[in-house]
Amino acid sequence: MEQSTQDLRAAASGHRRHVRIVALGDELLSGVGDPRALGWFGRVISKTPIEGITLEHYALAMPGEGTEALSERWQDEAVARFSAVTADGGTPERHLVVALNDTDLYSATSSARSRLNLANILDRASQEGIRCLVLGPVPTLDAERNQRISELNAAYRDVASRRSHVYVDAYAPLVGHEQWRSDLAANGGLPGQAGYGLLAWLVLHRGWYPWLGLQEPVA
Repeated sequence: MEQSTQDLRAAASGHRRHVRIVALGDELLSGVGDPRALGWFGRVISKTPIEGITLEHYALAMPGEGTEALSERWQDEAVARFSAVTADGGTPERHLVVALNDTDLYSATSSARSRLNLANILDRASQEGIRCLVLGPVPTLDAERNQRISELNAAYRDVASRRSHVYVDAYAPLVGHEQWRSDLAANGGLPGQAGYGLLAWLVLHRGWYPWLGLQEPVA
């Protein structure tokens, strides 16, 4: 939060910030199933105020990717984008979004290993001075599967919170949400326009603006 306050002061002083966001996740990050082709990430970016900042955003999606594969690929792909200098030759502020799923529940990856994979990502990012926001896995229409997702969600939240990174819990607010469930039922288990809108709302109102050091827009 201290760094966010510094960012707000810099903006108030007239200094133009250059913010670069790299987002990692599965097919939901790219908005599969969304008739508007925005997904939750596109909606979040569209609601992010850019007065006084230069904002770059890069979505690096990989369908069905679990934490093992994510932990192996994220650094090469993300750091390559973070390391590129800005148009004026400066160094951008670096922000990493890690959007998780429940793929690990159906692989050989154990819960302990899932925690370790996320911890490794966040620890390496912190060592590089990269600020992280973690979006937890979303609920499904399967009650038994949701119980397992709930446990995975709690584990991920604990890992992120212990490291003082922003964690957005998508599971708890949506597991019993009628609109979310209706959207999944109508779209073969994927969110549609309404579902992605709900995800975007959660991200925007669960720490997005402070994480970027921005004032939340007045509704």
